[in-house]
Amino acid sequence: MMDLHRLRLLREVHGRGTVHGAARALGYSPSAISQQLAVLEREAGTPLLERIGRNVRLTAAGEVLVRHATALLEGVEAAEAELAAVAAGRVAGLVRIGAFQSAFIRVVAPAIRSLAATHPDIRVQAAELEVEQAAPALRMQQLDVMVGDEYDGQPRAVHTDLHREHLLRERISVVLPEDHPLAASDRVPLRQLSELPWAACQQGTGHREMHVRVCRELGGFEPDIRYSSDDFRILLELVRTTGAGALLTDLALGTGAPGVAVRLPAEGDPGRAVFLLTRRTRTPAVAAVADALAAAATGQTRS
Repeated sequence: MMDLHRLRLLREVHGRGTVHGAARALGYSPSAISQQLAVLEREAGTPLLERIGRNVRLTAAGEVLVRHATALLEGVEAAEAELAAVAAGRVAGLVRIGAFQSAFIRVVAPAIRSLAATHPDIRVQAAELEVEQAAPALRMQQLDVMVGDEYDGQPRAVHTDLHREHLLRERISVVLPEDHPLAASDRVPLRQLSELPWAACQQGTGHREMHVRVCRELGGFEPDIRYSSDDFRILLELVRTTGAGALLTDLALGTGAPGVAVRLPAEGDPGRAVFLLTRRTRTPAVAAVADALAAAATGQTRS
C-alpha cells in the first residue's frame, strides 16, 4: 500500500522541478524528501524520477503515479469537506486563500467578515501572496482559492487544470501631488509629465512593468522611477511628500486618497483585471468562499 503523504511529496517535486524547491515549499529538508521518495520507489518497484542537470523529471511510472495522486488527493479533500459538513450540519471546512495586497484589503477581508455571518463553520485562512507564489500553491493543494491580477498587455499563464473567474476590472489612474499644475484637469496628458519623478513597485513586478509600458506607449517617454515600494500606501505617501507621480489602480486607491489628485490619463484607458482561481473541483466550502469574494468585489471600483 503506497503512502498518500509520499505521493503528495512526489507531486510536489514534479510541480517544483527540484527536490530543493519542494523542500522549501513544504518546510522539509531536501534529504528528508529524498528519503521518502526512495521509500516510495521501493514500494512502486521502479524508478519514479530521473535527474536532468540540477532538475528532476518524472519517469513514465512517475507520471502514472502523479496522475493518480492528484485524483486521490482531490478525493480525500472532498471526503474531508463532506465529513465536516455532516458533523456541523451545514457547509463547513477549512478554506485557504492567497491574494495580492490591495485585493486582500478591499475584497478578501470584507468577504471573510461576510462569511463569518453566513457560514460560521467555514474556517478561513488567508495570506498575502502574489500570483507567482499563489498559483503553484493552489495547484499543489496548499491553497484552495487565489485572487490574482492581470494588467492589460501582460497576460498571465493559462492553467487548464484550474478554473478562472472574473471578479472586476480596475482603471489605472495618474496620481499627482494636489498642487501640481495639471491636477485641475479631468484627464492628465501623460506626455506633459516626462520630467516628473515617479514612484512605482520594485523591479521584476507586474506593476513596475505596467508603469514603464504605459509611460512609453501612452506618454512617449522613459519614466524616471526614483522611488520603489511594493506597498501602495508608501507609494501614495511618496506622492504626497516628495512631489513624485504614480500610476495606481482603483483597489489601491480605495475610497479616497487625501492630499493627492487622482486623474485618468488623457491618452487612453489602461487597466487590469482581477480574477479568482480555484481547482476545477470545488468543495461546497470553497464554492461558498468564491461566491463571497465575488460579492465583495462588486462595486469596489471607483465611480
